[in-house]
Amino acid sequence: MKILVPVKRVVDYNVKVRVKADQSDVDIANVKMSMNPFDEIAIEEATRLKEAGIATEVVAVSCGVAQVQDVIRTAMAIGADRGIHVLCDQPLEPLAVAKLLRAIAEKESAQLVIMGKQAIDDDANQTGQMLAALWNVPQATFASRLMVEGNQIRVTREIDGGLETLSMSLPAVVTTDLRLNEPRYVTLPNIMKAKKKSIEQSTPADWGVEVTSRHRLLKVEDPPSRKAGIKVADVAELVDKLRNEAKVI
Repeated sequence: MKILVPVKRVVDYNVKVRVKADQSDVDIANVKMSMNPFDEIAIEEATRLKEAGIATEVVAVSCGVAQVQDVIRTAMAIGADRGIHVLCDQPLEPLAVAKLLRAIAEKESAQLVIMGKQAIDDDANQTGQMLAALWNVPQATFASRLMVEGNQIRVTREIDGGLETLSMSLPAVVTTDLRLNEPRYVTLPNIMKAKKKSIEQSTPADWGVEVTSRHRLLKVEDPPSRKAGIKVADVAELVDKLRNEAKVI
């Protein structure tokens, strides 16, 4: 079984993002970038399936500027066998990424796509669902457990009422939640080995995909500052303020 794992280069989760002075976008100049944490969980799960003898090959895919090869190398240091880089200098929307992933999945004859449920930069949570629809395969989102049984996969996912278990045939798309696993620490020897693995580079045109943006970013601004809290003397005063000032009851 071949597993395809999309990975995205985002601002590191430890970095406090700042808005540009002209509010045109967020400022990422000289900011530490890293792999999207949910994608790191996905590549870890794919690697575990390969180590268990269930998967035969794990392919990491990333779309974007030349620097995204850094996260592909990280994915290969975790356990991916090779990488595919779709070079594109403009921002990509979820639909464009989904179309690229469908084309790649079809060419690679992938049986399973494991990907993060969302990226921490735009929080779109759309690409996995769009890919499943375009590829016309089953999907399971927010997976907290994944088991492969022959040509079937069993996915446990968290819902509002508790846990839901789905069974579906391959090929399929699975998006990962935080509880699926804990990614391993990337060791220096594996980083050195990853430098020798191949990365195939292409462009959206090579895959026959149009990536022109359908949206225009008007303005980015910081969320409003939270007002200071107050102390109340008793429950009666609390109820009065909730009813007459906050107007929530």
